[in-house]
Amino acid sequence: MPTTPEGFTKRTERLRADLVEQGRRVQAMVEASFEALFGRDEAKGKRVAAMDDAIDAADVVLEKACVLLLCDATQEGSELGDHQLRTILTIVKVNNELERIADAGVDVCDLVSKISGGGPAFPGTFSVMANSVVGILRDVTTSVSRNDPALAKVVLQSQHTVTAFKSAILRDAEEQIAKGKMPVDFAFLLHEVASQCELIADHCTNIAEQIIYLTTGAVVKHLESAWVEQPGRG
Repeated sequence: MPTTPEGFTKRTERLRADLVEQGRRVQAMVEASFEALFGRDEAKGKRVAAMDDAIDAADVVLEKACVLLLCDATQEGSELGDHQLRTILTIVKVNNELERIADAGVDVCDLVSKISGGGPAFPGTFSVMANSVVGILRDVTTSVSRNDPALAKVVLQSQHTVTAFKSAILRDAEEQIAKGKMPVDFAFLLHEVASQCELIADHCTNIAEQIIYLTTGAVVKHLESAWVEQPGRG
């Protein structure tokens, strides 16, 4: 398709649709990875981890399509506006963040084998943290599909909740170990999964920042314990 204004718009819309589909694919995988973990289902964990192959393939296809569109526009001498160029770059950046979220999902799946034979019950706070992360991922995927900066801002604020959950889980684990009520190996596993949850939330906030910048021009920075919105383009 030629890179006329209409052709560029159609190709961009197709890329955005593919990005949204990738987001939903990653969301489904992360949800399933936590289901495998809490169900201590090693077989399911392996099946879910295998979903990453399709995600990796889609990641490559989408990035190549973005590069091809920009190359076509350059070769044909098309004049791209700031928003057009920013849209393509945002798609590339968000696509990369989604792929990293999927990698974290694989890491969660890899931990299932350590508890498939049984062990202590997961703390209640732990499942709440995992559900919070799934909710954050769901919200950021929706913000991408709608180009919704308001929902993206909700995602930014939610990150602090995940960090607080992780701190509470680790403090509780230390106390349980000291009392002899939790095996050290299980505490280490909780720490690993909590770290993956925090990592997923971090990638989600990176995506949220991109959506806010794309739609409003504002640059969002994390300063100490708060998010600060700074004016961007005019």
